[in-house]
Amino acid sequence: MIDDRNLIIQTQKGNLHALGLLYDHHKAMVYRTALAITGDPDASADLLQDAFLRLHRFIDRIDPNRPLEPWLYRITTNLAYTLVKRRNRWIKPFEDIAEWLSNGKRQSPDQQAEDNDEWLIVKKAIASLSVEQRIVVVLFYINDLSILEISDILMIPVGTVKSRLYYGRQALKQYIDSEGEINIREVHYEFT
Repeated sequence: MIDDRNLIIQTQKGNLHALGLLYDHHKAMVYRTALAITGDPDASADLLQDAFLRLHRFIDRIDPNRPLEPWLYRITTNLAYTLVKRRNRWIKPFEDIAEWLSNGKRQSPDQQAEDNDEWLIVKKAIASLSVEQRIVVVLFYINDLSILEISDILMIPVGTVKSRLYYGRQALKQYIDSEGEINIREVHYEFT
């Protein structure tokens, strides 16, 4: 188990190896979050680098006694949001999202083709959301963060998170319903 606290302290003392260990420990989470928001693997790789450059630049402001992941989520979502807004166009559908969302079960080629078609619809549906809704949906459903954690990361009220999640789900349902029948597992959650 990697201890972020000690690695942050070592990085604050100038130990670049500790920064590398932090990178190795958190890079997948940062990349997945960026990819889910931007839908662009190349831009997500750039955002991954930018997030850790900012970590290095602002390491002295990081409290080693607090978890690092919320800070990284906030930086990543802010960088991705800025990129998407700067592009000022529709986001391409996600690349390879099905791979890291899949449950890894072996399927027949026919079932895989059907699942791929369904995932394409889901990816397009997520890409059709507003950036604000997409970020909340990604953090909640893909990164499995609580509403309170999302509120802290994005520095917005809990009610705003709930609202964006609700309207994002409604938009996803409407988009998917308009695309025809799709077999998506029902997701239930409680607002706390």
